[in-house]
Amino acid sequence: MAPQQPRRRLPLTVIGGFLGAGKTTLLNRWLREARGRRIAVLVNDFGALNIDAELIAAASGDTIALTNGCVCCQIGDDLSRALIAVLDAATPFDAVVIEASGVSDPWRIAQLGMADPGLNLDGVIVLVDAGAVRDQARDPLLTDTLERQLRAADLIVVNKTDLVAPEELVRVREWIATIAGKTPQLETTQSHVPMTLLEGLVLPGGRGRGSGHDHDHDHDHDHDHDHDHDHHDHDHDHDHDHDHPHDHGELFDTWSCRPGHAFAAASLREWLRDTPAGLLRLKGLVRTGAEQWSEIQFAGKHGSLRATEAPAGGAAVVAIALRGRLPREALELVFGDVSN
Repeated sequence: MAPQQPRRRLPLTVIGGFLGAGKTTLLNRWLREARGRRIAVLVNDFGALNIDAELIAAASGDTIALTNGCVCCQIGDDLSRALIAVLDAATPFDAVVIEASGVSDPWRIAQLGMADPGLNLDGVIVLVDAGAVRDQARDPLLTDTLERQLRAADLIVVNKTDLVAPEELVRVREWIATIAGKTPQLETTQSHVPMTLLEGLVLPGGRGRGSGHDHDHDHDHDHDHDHDHDHHDHDHDHDHDHDHPHDHGELFDTWSCRPGHAFAAASLREWLRDTPAGLLRLKGLVRTGAEQWSEIQFAGKHGSLRATEAPAGGAAVVAIALRGRLPREALELVFGDVSN
């Protein structure tokens, strides 16, 4: 009998942000634009989602099955149990997305996903309301919550930018940077966050996503408080616009190469701890010895290097950044052998 192949780890994305930032609008958008991808969305309350009626195939208890193969599950009081149900589904999903409650710390949820061997943390996306976030942060009862959310993010989505003056948007951008440092910021309206961020990267001539990489657990923030299981506060931004999403080419720059040389694993790990500003994601299969190969991963500000089998297509590295922020020279300096 042939040995059983290891099950692919399910990519996990956590969406956080304060009440009204646009999390619900984003989830609805991704569910509508799944394009054949089976997404499992875990939420606190179905009522906040207000899913388009034509998408609903069936509803039973804490689960809503959608016509496009996606599913929406209500978390209830036990996120772990909801995740197990998703992982044990008869037909595997392509990705799972968890919406953190508006007053919770999304990093605590991300840590739960990192601890499960069936999951692979893809990143934490945090939305902020451009017109409200600075006023909210002035409230001493909200300051800690907002700052923890921002520090947990791999990508910060500054939403509702059409509702603020350009000079205020500059102040919001600068204020976020004082808290979250070089964490990439995507400025948008109506939660236009493209599916590219959920689909991840595909290596040229190599493997796609979901190959079982690990995130480093040395997160640089103190998250010692208990996870907030408040399942009553939700994002009530029920914007049901059906505009077409932005062209991905308008939002992102990509870069790829096929390194012909071997890398020192220690040097790559050191580089992952201090990646160049602007880099949003990076994925690669590289040689780290005469007969040794490693998978290199970076998302937002978390990186890892993990031993893997030799790829059929050879070495390859792919990077993605927001338009105009790709650190091309820094990438070429490290990886070289540029193909495009």
